Amino acid sequence: MAGHLLRGVSTVEIYLDAPEPDAVPLNAPGYYHALALTPDIASALNREVRLKGDEVAEIGPRALCEAARALSERLGIRLAGERLDRRLQVRDGIVISLDDYLRTRIVELTIHCDDMAHSIGLADAPEPSARSGTFAIDTLVELARMRHGDLAVLRALARRERDNGSALRVL
Repeated sequence: MAGHLLRGVSTVEIYLDAPEPDAVPLNAPGYYHALALTPDIASALNREVRLKGDEVAEIGPRALCEAARALSERLGIRLAGERLDRRLQVRDGIVISLDDYLRTRIVELTIHCDDMAHSIGLADAPEPSARSGTFAIDTLVELARMRHGDLAVLRALARRERDNGSALRVL
C-alpha cells in the first residue's frame, strides 16, 4: 500500500514532465468514470496497480519514507509554478487539468491512508483534514451521480429502505 501511495503521487511529476495535450480535459469524477474501475480485486487493472505498488515498495520502508519526503519537497516547489488549468495526459490517454488530477490524488491518499491504518491494526484511523475530506467526498459523490443517477444517490443518502446498496460504492 505504501508503494502504491508513493507511486500514485509520483505520477504528478511524471505527467508534468510530458507535453501539454490539446484535448478537452475531464474533471476528477470523469477521470474515475473513464477508468471503468471495478471492485473485482482480480481484474487486470487492480492486479496491475498492486504489482506497480509492490515494485515501488521493494526499496524498503526507510527508502520509501525518504522518497516520499523528497517527492513532497520537489512537488511543493514545482506546483507553485504551475497553472492549475494546465492539461495533463494521464493513464489510458485521459486528459485532465492539473487541479482535477490533484483532486484524484487527494481521493487516493485519503482512502488509502485509512486502508494503511486498518492494515496495521489501528481501529480508529485519523480523520482526514476538512479540505481533503471535502475534495474526496465531493469527487466520489459526483462519480456516484454519474454512474447511478441522482435518484439512486438520494436514496442511498436519505432513504435506506429504497436504496439498492450500491449507489455510493464507486471505487
